[in-house]
Order: sequence, then C-alpha cells, then structure tokens
Amino acid sequence: MSSTASTIKAEDLYRVEGIRVAAVESGIRYKSRLDLVLMEIAPGSTVAGVFTRNAFCAAPVQIARKHLVDSGGDVRYLLINTGNANAGTGQKGLDDALSSCTLVAKAASVDVSAVLPFSTGVIGENLPVDKIAAGVPSALAALGHDWLSAAKGIMTTDTRPKARSVIVDCNGRKVVITGIAKGAGMIKPNMATLLSFVFTDAGIAQPLLQKMLNSVVDQSFNRITVDGDTSTNDCCVMTATGKSDVMISEADDAVFTLFDAALQDLVRELAKDIIRDAEGAKKFVTVDIQGGADTAECLKVAYAIAESPLVKTALSASDPNWGRILAAVGRAGLKDLDVSRISVYLGSVCIAENGTRSTTYSEELGQAEMNKSAIEITVKLARGDARETVWTSDLSEDYVRINASYRS
Repeated sequence: MSSTASTIKAEDLYRVEGIRVAAVESGIRYKSRLDLVLMEIAPGSTVAGVFTRNAFCAAPVQIARKHLVDSGGDVRYLLINTGNANAGTGQKGLDDALSSCTLVAKAASVDVSAVLPFSTGVIGENLPVDKIAAGVPSALAALGHDWLSAAKGIMTTDTRPKARSVIVDCNGRKVVITGIAKGAGMIKPNMATLLSFVFTDAGIAQPLLQKMLNSVVDQSFNRITVDGDTSTNDCCVMTATGKSDVMISEADDAVFTLFDAALQDLVRELAKDIIRDAEGAKKFVTVDIQGGADTAECLKVAYAIAESPLVKTALSASDPNWGRILAAVGRAGLKDLDVSRISVYLGSVCIAENGTRSTTYSEELGQAEMNKSAIEITVKLARGDARETVWTSDLSEDYVRINASYRS
C-alpha cells in the first residue's frame, strides 16, 4: 500500500535497493533548512528523464540533459539544491552547474557526466557554488535510506513533503517503487513537475524505461495546473536498479501490466499531492471533460476552466457562479461548438444543459457543492468519445501574498 500525502512517515516509504539518499543543510538561501540532496545510484542501473519545454530552461536542466546522453545512461548521482534555480544566469550558470557536478564526481571517483544536477528556487541569481562545495562531503557521508528527509530537502514553497511508495506483487515476485516530488506554484508542467524523482528495484531496459516515463508523465504531471506557468527548471527522472531481479518487459504482458498500473497510480498521486499543496489553495478541483471529439479539444476545455482566474476565484470564495464556467467553455476555441448539446455539472448537480441553466438546478444545490474542499466540475460536450481529466486548485489571496513576497 502507498503512503498518503498528509500523514507521511519514514516507515511508509520503502527502501529501494541500489539507491541511497541524503539531505543536508548548506545555507544556500536560508539557515537551518535542508536544501542540498544527494542521491546515489548503483552501477548497472538505467535512468530516464523528461525536462521542461520552457525556452528559458535553467542551466542545470541543460547540463542534466547533456550528461544523460554523454554518460550513455551510466548515471551514478543526482544532486539537487533548493533556494536557487540557477536559471537566467547565462554561461556562468552553466559553468556553476558543471562545477557542482565536478565536486561530486571528484569526491565519489566517477566521471562528471555520471552526475546530473537539479536546482529550484529564485530565478536570475548566481548559484552559490561555495556553499554546495561545503555541503557535498556531508551529503556523501550521510548517504542512507532516509527518503522523508530527501522529500523535505527538495521543498521550496511547499508546506509538506510529497512522497509515495508501493510494493508491487508481480505474480508472487515483489518489486518496490518509491517517488518524491516538489512543487506548489509555477505549476503547469508541460512535461513533468518542478522536480520529481522515481525509483524502482525492478530491472527495465533504458528505451522501455524512457517510454514508460513519457507515458506516465503525460497522464499525471501533464494533467495538473496551479497557475498556468511552466517552470524553467521542470525535471522528472526515473531510475531502475534491477536489484530485485525482476525484469519488466513488454513481452511479459501480465507482469508489465501490473507494474505499469502501479507506477501510473503512484505518479498520478504525486501529481495530485502537488495540487493539494498548491500555494494558498483551499480547494482540490477535478475538471473532467467528457464526450470530446479528441484528446486535444478535451484538454483545451479543461485548461480553459482550470486556468480561468474568474473560475478559480469563485472556487476560492465557494461562490457557485456557474456562468464563469460556461464562459470558459465557450472561449476554449472548439470549432463549430454547439452549446445546445453541452451539459455542465458541479459534482452530481446539473448546472446547465441545452445551452442554459438546468431546470433542476438551484442555488442551494450549487452552494452545497462549492462548500466542499474537493470539487468536481464535469462538462459533457456530446461531440465524440474522448475524455480527459485535469486537476487544479482555487486562486486565493494567500497565493498573491506568497508570490508577492517570494524573494524576501
């Protein structure tokens, strides 16, 4: 069974053989805060990654992407710092990211390309490499299996760590999947989330691992939005150590199906955990679009609703102002949209049908749904068989406060 976001305990997170982690305080931006995380990967493991599509991608993203190729997949360490994104820092940022990798490589006697760097925090400031240099020896010495500390060590504006862990019974053979993530604001991943790291002791060939990661990210981190902003630093990395001696292969349909289902569920819950901890949020919102002609138009409608400031502020106020939802559907850009065929629901309550307010709807019914902390908005387009779901949050005054004072 997997751990829950609100009650994570160290014992809920299963050890992944072939992986050791450590989190230390290095004072990158704040004192007395875990802000440098090192992850050691056993030789022979396979690694896959997806990275932000933001054109202003951060220096560590560029170096990590290059090292993943240059190493031939022989990645041995992941180095993550918080408090500083090392984005918008030009050539110096690239040099600093590479220097950080070199620090680990020399101390651990591995090739520099075997180290992938990751950063998150304030954009546009130079990375304090001297503080990372001071922290790396402590991180190497502390390597162990404290996954909860690692989850805490990658947090920025997060209010709680995000970690999930599951044991998968693959026809009597046990494999472990454990993952951590961070993110609360600047969330519309368009590939992954701000930072996420998933590990398994199953054996998976690198091409299949990359294929599986692409698929799982598309149905999880690529289905969440807090504010519509894609970060400069988004990365999601998955590692398979093979230490369980269970090989995952598409040729073994039964085992592959069991493992893939567990992986999809775990990463989807990590994505939802990010929405549950969205900056200033009080509402967890599911936007379910049914009856679309294809996936693309379902997502157009879903994001038009999920990213509408007017819809999100109504959600924050628990105001059943359903006209804002109709307006978002109408401006989503669907060709030849017949509004007379559309139905819109809040939970089980039909708000609108046949292009107007439902005859069964009342303000009291709508208010009862909006008062909930978990809200489901369903739109039935009646244009085809496609269906897509996006998860989002409300937009509160606290979100403005948090981001107005982010650099202070």
